[in-house]
Amino acid sequence: MPPSIPWRQWGADIDKPSIDQMANAASLPVAAAGALMPDAHVGYGLPIGGVLATRGCVIPYAVGVDIACRMKLTVLDTPLTALRHDHERKRLVRALEEQTKFGVGQEWKKRQEHGVLDADWAVSPVTAGLKNKAWAQLGTSGSGNHFVEFGVLTVLEGGGSAARVDAGFGSGWEWSLAPGEYLALLSHSGSRGTGAAVCNHYSRLAMSLRADLPKEQSRLAWLDLATQEGKEYWDAMNLMGQYAAANHAIIHRNIVKALGAEAVAGVENHHNFAWKEMHVIEGREEEVVVHRKGATPAGAGVLGVIPGSMATPGFVVRGLGSAASLRSASHGAGRMMSRTKAKENFRWGNVRKQLDDLGIEVLSAGLDEVPGAYKDIASVMAAQQDLVQAIARFDPKIVKMAPEGEQPED
Repeated sequence: MPPSIPWRQWGADIDKPSIDQMANAASLPVAAAGALMPDAHVGYGLPIGGVLATRGCVIPYAVGVDIACRMKLTVLDTPLTALRHDHERKRLVRALEEQTKFGVGQEWKKRQEHGVLDADWAVSPVTAGLKNKAWAQLGTSGSGNHFVEFGVLTVLEGGGSAARVDAGFGSGWEWSLAPGEYLALLSHSGSRGTGAAVCNHYSRLAMSLRADLPKEQSRLAWLDLATQEGKEYWDAMNLMGQYAAANHAIIHRNIVKALGAEAVAGVENHHNFAWKEMHVIEGREEEVVVHRKGATPAGAGVLGVIPGSMATPGFVVRGLGSAASLRSASHGAGRMMSRTKAKENFRWGNVRKQLDDLGIEVLSAGLDEVPGAYKDIASVMAAQQDLVQAIARFDPKIVKMAPEGEQPED
C-alpha cells in the first residue's frame, strides 16, 4: 500500500472504524489531500464526513449513494405567530402533508414540471434509461434521514448580510436579513432512485477496473476522468446535482404557494458531491477533484446549512475558507449509533415526551432518526470554529420524515 498522505481530523468523538476508513482513503495512489469532519461515521469506502482530493479521477463511493444530497432553507414572510395559533399551525401541517412525499419509490400521480427535464439525460445509459422514473419522483424526498420541516430561524447579530457565493446548483440568492426571528422551511434530500442507480452502476464498474485493490480499499475504486467511463460518471453526477436541486426547488415552491406566502431569502448546498477545485498541495497549486461525502462546502464567504436533528438546532454558516479542511465543514451532527442500535435503545414514548417539552411536532419519522441517535450538535459546531461561522440558528418545530418501517436511502 502506498504511503499515506497527511490528513487532519476535526473533533475527538469519532469511532476508530471511521478513522481507519479515512486512513485507507489517504493511502490511495491517486490521493492528494484529505480531511475528516467532526460528524464523521462509517460509510461505504470513504467515511461519511470524509473529504478527499484526488488527481485526475473520481471515486463514486467517495461521492456517495445519494448523489448530491443537499440542504435547502427558505425564509418566509409568514409571521411566526403561525406556529402558535392552532388554525395557522394546521395550515403549516397540511402544507407539509399534502405537498411532500416520503418513502422508497414514492412518485407524484400528477407529475411536476421543471427545467431539469430539458437537460441532456443521454450523458449516461443509466440516466437515459431512468429519465421517466426520475420525472415521476421529481419533487419527492425519499427516506432515511431526509426531512422537510418548519422552524424558527434566528438571524444572529452580524449575520444578517452576507454575499451569496453559490456552492453548486443553488439559487444564488443574496442573504440579507435583519437580526431577529423568522419562519423558515428547511429540507434535506437528494437525487432519489436515479442517483442511487448511477452510484451503483459506476461503483461496480470502478471496482471491476480496480480489482487489484486490497479488500479494505475496494470501495474506493476510482474512474479516470480521461476515460469514457469517467466522463460518463462525471456528467451523470452533475446531472444528478441539477436534479437534486430541482427536487428541493419544487418542494419549496409548492409549500410556499400552498401557504400563499413569499420567500424572502434562502440558502442551499450539496454535501455528497465532487468538485474540480484549485488547492495548494505540497506547496504547489493544482487542480484536484474534491470529494465531500457528507461534508459541506465552506470556502471563504460560502453560505451553507448544517442541521442538527429533529429536536436540536441547525445552523446557517459562512465558510472561513480553511485550506487544511480543503474548504469544507461537517454536514450535520452525524450519527452516534447505528439505525439498528437506535431501534433497540429507544421507544417513542420517551422520545415523544422530549419532543413535547421542546414544542416540536413530528408528523412522521422512523425510530432510527430520534435525537439520541445523533452526536451533540453543539460539540460538533465547537469542533469546527476555524472552518465556519454560524450566522443564524434554525430550531425545528414541525417535522416530517419517512414513516416508520421505510428502508433508508441515505
